[in-house]
Amino acid sequence: MAIRVLTKLASAAITLGLVLLGGGPAGAAPPRTSEPTGIDVSWPQCGKTLPKQPAFAIVGVNNGLANTTNPCLAAQLAWANTAPNPPLTAQPRVALYVNTANPGLQGSWWPSSNSYGGADVANPYGVCGSGTDDFKACSYMYGYAKAYDDATIRGVDNPQNYLWWLDVETGNSWQPDKAANVADLEGMAAYFKSINAKVGLYSTAYQWSQIAGTVPAGSPLAGLPSWLAGARSLTSAKSNCSSPALTPGSRVALTQYISGGLDYNYSCP
Repeated sequence: MAIRVLTKLASAAITLGLVLLGGGPAGAAPPRTSEPTGIDVSWPQCGKTLPKQPAFAIVGVNNGLANTTNPCLAAQLAWANTAPNPPLTAQPRVALYVNTANPGLQGSWWPSSNSYGGADVANPYGVCGSGTDDFKACSYMYGYAKAYDDATIRGVDNPQNYLWWLDVETGNSWQPDKAANVADLEGMAAYFKSINAKVGLYSTAYQWSQIAGTVPAGSPLAGLPSWLAGARSLTSAKSNCSSPALTPGSRVALTQYISGGLDYNYSCP
């Protein structure tokens, strides 16, 4: 995943899984620590040798954009399944993450109804395609459709068995209307919940504020577990466990840091 953290004093780009920080080759063993850490991988790690038996693994389903497929998904899922069983932490042995976006009419596809995948979708924002202030309704359907595709056409078997993390970053296409972006993410969450899969949210506080802002307590996104990025060490990642979660009623379940050119993840107590 790629996370960009901006402050008033500096702008730093952190390319997760691509930026080498001098900690060793990508195939290096996980950092020695008394606490087990997981690893997340996706298309940037295609063809690379990965450490064996991470405490847990999270695999990216897409190829950087919400409408694409990670070409190494099958191989990386096979690697992920070398994680110990039973799990060493509160995290599932293997989870997935998906890219999210809300391109609007500028995208390669935009919904025009409340139907997708052969089913009529209950849309809390009204009717997409009604022509009357239906942008949030269509944003909801776009998110629903991308989640449907992730679960059904990318090559994931038994999608209901996974925890699906929604990767929310400013590097993807978003609308200035934060409420429409929230509707989009709610549509994604709604589809995954419809197949009885678990859902979580990945971002940084800054990027979440730019894309979604303050989510209402009644939103389906409220209470979903948060996975916070941006740390550069295990110590910092542990500290981030006490940071505010992304939505009301949520808790920080997972934090990410970089070591040796790989993304490592700490399961919060």
